[in-house]
Amino acid sequence: MAASDQQPTNAGFPAKTSALDVLDGIDLSGKTAVVTGGYSGIGLETVKALAAKGAKVIVPVRSPQKAQDALAQVNGDVTSAAMDLADITSVRRFAADVLTQTDTLDLLINNAGIMACPETRVGPGWEAQFGVCHMGHFALTQDLMPALQKASGARVVALSSTGHKLSDIRWDDVHYTDEPYDKWQAYGQAKTANALFANALARRLKDSGGHAFSVHPGGIFTPLQRHLPKEEMIALGWLGADGEPSELAKQGFKTPEQGASTTVWAATAAVLDGKAGVYCEDCDVAAVTDPDSPTARFSGVNAHACDDDSAERLWALSQDLLAHTH
Repeated sequence: MAASDQQPTNAGFPAKTSALDVLDGIDLSGKTAVVTGGYSGIGLETVKALAAKGAKVIVPVRSPQKAQDALAQVNGDVTSAAMDLADITSVRRFAADVLTQTDTLDLLINNAGIMACPETRVGPGWEAQFGVCHMGHFALTQDLMPALQKASGARVVALSSTGHKLSDIRWDDVHYTDEPYDKWQAYGQAKTANALFANALARRLKDSGGHAFSVHPGGIFTPLQRHLPKEEMIALGWLGADGEPSELAKQGFKTPEQGASTTVWAATAAVLDGKAGVYCEDCDVAAVTDPDSPTARFSGVNAHACDDDSAERLWALSQDLLAHTH
């Protein structure tokens, strides 16, 4: 699960494959999945694809009316229950509810997240991006472990991002209590945490035949950008001066449906058996970043996000942080 494990499989799917194309020929009948953030953006497309293939999908929701409206369009066995990743008590309540509904959980898609938000504190003072993107999902997964370990070959998929390149874990000041807050650095730290989480979780699922992976879904316009003003997206090159998607975005960005493809590939692809803990992009295992490549900023996985020792260090830190929420 270290950098040496990051070997592309040449799985054969184009970068802009749709989620349903990835699932062609796959039957998920009898499987149960939980998808966080499953009522907007790529999360909603993930739910649609899994439900279309027969999976029972449970969606934790922070905004019940918004979720009801969005999920009404989904065909299949889809239910929802209240949960807020920023509130560990609600996470535990949701997980307990899931465990009363099913003994086994086949798929856990940790999809929800926030990006580049203003400085905010959640829980016992955690920086919000780390708290929501990582700690909320860490708590959820911990509580759902009994059902994951009882399933036959459960898979957990953590949504990371190429944004992990912006920062390693800031071990001495994770929550920006000493240094000024930097919203993009904080996002990078959270996305590195998602990748390291999957790395460490894979070892804990191994004995039960389970796997965990992290994925970069690609550049996609979704509600994730809600904290970014138009001027900043123009400066980033995502939008043109007219406020419409730039040529860069038109060529490189994916639709939300295409953005869900790597998630469902990681959740189902047989070629990933035995490759637990790896970071994936474009429906394949990502190669380690080549710093001399002109695409180094946008593709590949940096070594700090697939380091086994860092993954174990983060797991221990996360357990300690969670222990202080009781």
